[in-house]
Amino acid sequence: MKLDQVSLYLLLLLTISSFYSCQETSPPQNPRSTNVVDLVYPHLDSENSRWFFFSSASRPFGMVNLSPDTAIEGAWGSGYRYKTDTIKGFSHVHGWQISGLSVMPVSVGPENETTIYKDFYSKFNHEQEKVSPGYHHIELLRQGISVELSSTKRVGFHKYSFPKKGSPAILFNLNTLLGPNENINGILEKTGNTTLSGELEMTPTMRRPKPFKLFFKIELNSDIRAISHDPETGNYLVYTDEKNRNVLMKASISYTSAENARINMDSELNHWDFQKVVDESKEEWNGFLGRIKIEGGSETQQRRFYTDLWHALQGRRVISDFNGAYPDNTGDNFRIGQIPLDATGQPKFNHYNSDSFWGAQWTINTLWGLVYPDIMEDFTHSLMQYYKDGGLVPRGPSGGNYTYVMTGASSTPFIVSAIQKGIIKQDLESIYGALKKNHMPGGIMEKAGYEHKTALGGGFKYYLNDGYVPYPVPEGKFGGHQDGASLTMEYAYQDWTLAQLAKKLGHKEDYELFLQRSYNYKNVFDKSLGWMRPKDVAGTWQEDFDPYVHQHGFIESNGAQSTWFVPHDINGLADLMGGRPKAVEKLNAQFEAAEKLGFTAGSSHSQELHPEYRRIPINYGNQPSIQTAFVFNLLDRPDLTQYWSRKIVDKVFGGLSPSTGYNGDEDQGLMGSLAVLMKIGLFQMNGGTENDPVYELGSPVFDKIEISLHPDYYTGKKFTIKANRKGMDQWAVKEARLNNKAINDYTLRHSQLVKGGELELDMGE
Repeated sequence: MKLDQVSLYLLLLLTISSFYSCQETSPPQNPRSTNVVDLVYPHLDSENSRWFFFSSASRPFGMVNLSPDTAIEGAWGSGYRYKTDTIKGFSHVHGWQISGLSVMPVSVGPENETTIYKDFYSKFNHEQEKVSPGYHHIELLRQGISVELSSTKRVGFHKYSFPKKGSPAILFNLNTLLGPNENINGILEKTGNTTLSGELEMTPTMRRPKPFKLFFKIELNSDIRAISHDPETGNYLVYTDEKNRNVLMKASISYTSAENARINMDSELNHWDFQKVVDESKEEWNGFLGRIKIEGGSETQQRRFYTDLWHALQGRRVISDFNGAYPDNTGDNFRIGQIPLDATGQPKFNHYNSDSFWGAQWTINTLWGLVYPDIMEDFTHSLMQYYKDGGLVPRGPSGGNYTYVMTGASSTPFIVSAIQKGIIKQDLESIYGALKKNHMPGGIMEKAGYEHKTALGGGFKYYLNDGYVPYPVPEGKFGGHQDGASLTMEYAYQDWTLAQLAKKLGHKEDYELFLQRSYNYKNVFDKSLGWMRPKDVAGTWQEDFDPYVHQHGFIESNGAQSTWFVPHDINGLADLMGGRPKAVEKLNAQFEAAEKLGFTAGSSHSQELHPEYRRIPINYGNQPSIQTAFVFNLLDRPDLTQYWSRKIVDKVFGGLSPSTGYNGDEDQGLMGSLAVLMKIGLFQMNGGTENDPVYELGSPVFDKIEISLHPDYYTGKKFTIKANRKGMDQWAVKEARLNNKAINDYTLRHSQLVKGGELELDMGE
């Protein structure tokens, strides 16, 4: 696809280092702002978009994620794609396997009144577009209609300016293909001179096995002149007052009932001041992003940092109503659940739609646990609510139900980390029991990806009996990602994290059981080759093994990348390789080779199957090997951690462009979180799941980083990192001091950080 040409000046200013031969559209440079939200660049990587990836008129974790759609077919390459110049509607739900309520303002006259239901797309251009967190403005060029969008958490707010010619109207595409699924059985009815009510159904997907309903309420500041229904498309056209060419529309949604959609609107948006909503959204985002303040670095580096931080809070969406009602689809029949209320009558937590926590141990576990413990607590309670309703802790729930996305029991490290950091303190025994169930026969661990009706694809019985998952699983293909070597390592790590909770609670036998299982990774390590290697049910190593072949025994990775997936026992892995020096030599050689390909398998997730890129030995575009730069810390070579992590930041997470950004699979904030952690120089190899979790130090990009500590969870007010350097090329940490006391092992404990204080680093080359 041909990309826009940019001037040499902007290329130099952005200092974009890329391994693909194209020129990229660049964002405008902002003046320095005291509001960090103004530094966010929402168009980042929007050319490589997914349905849930792009966000504009949305609040943090908002049920409503209102934004324009330029592509509406499929979960991949859909939603808002920067290089596609045609608007096909403005939809309110862009979530993991869910979509809904697509609308389009149109001007109707004799020339189009019979064709408008099928012929309503409009060109737009980016020169007339304005986007910031909580706001989106677009000019629809076909009919000269100006569109502005904002939202509260559960209500979309639209502002349309219609031309003088034609009749102003709004097309409701309630029956349409929309992202990952179809919207069907959509109905709309007039309930008052300015009000409407309706519902639609989201069809099941391969990943979300049950249908899911969306209810909505509409309020306009203009009288409804007429409603037209097209029997062929099933969609509706709402004509508004001819005299009012500036129309405001509020659209409130609910997944439980039309009445709760009304309550959501009455509770969150009971006025017509559009600018007030824009300002409040900006203020809310500024509060979240402002929990980390940075000094130093270039403007591009600062803008990219806050864009990464913004992404770290994206994708996973609230599905509960203002009053705490939520959709429960975990049983045989749909039901409306109710979140417990606190003493003031408010829901104690929100319920969520969420992609998998696969890879969260190296991303949101650390970032949320330190900076957003309130969010981590909310998600833990939500995951446990799924357990109370359906009997399993989910690894990626959608539509109020289990999806079995990805593999294993990826929620276990997330919840254990929340407990070890003191974020979750109550009901620990019941939580442990729920997690243990997932790690035993009948639990979620044994289900392969998207394996809804069986529990054979994960090869779990072989893991328990033989100490590894065979490849292939002899029973056949029952789900996705049935890659035995990876499954073995994944189960082993997750068992280790559960062992830490068992130890904390005094369950000695369970601790020893899960600890022993955590060493199963050794059973898929071939000492003769020095790589993790798949083997079949008879114990025979895979023939003609090539560690650079993609997805033959390894989940979304190859053997070279996945060999290092032993976050709980790096020393044990090094022993298998012949000792730490040999392990360092091996991993360093992988980094040197990966650098030639830019540390990623192309510019998007789909390119991992490219003949050249798929053979990359380290891939920072997907989760299985994103911890590898910090492995050196545990092998007594912190200098190599600092060196390679800085290289990766500059190459992979340094650009600011619509056509680059995460160079792979962003997965709802995981890569944004990783970029933030690498830039502030803090990381947790085992996902923060041991007692008083350890943070490993990296190479911070900025001169000063100030983290505001949440007063409801931590005793300290701020934790500050100062990097003393003479130039940005000084990446090496020469000396480290915490509150003026020397640190010799380049690690800190969680208890030290949350007391507040200052970490001072003397940097050199």
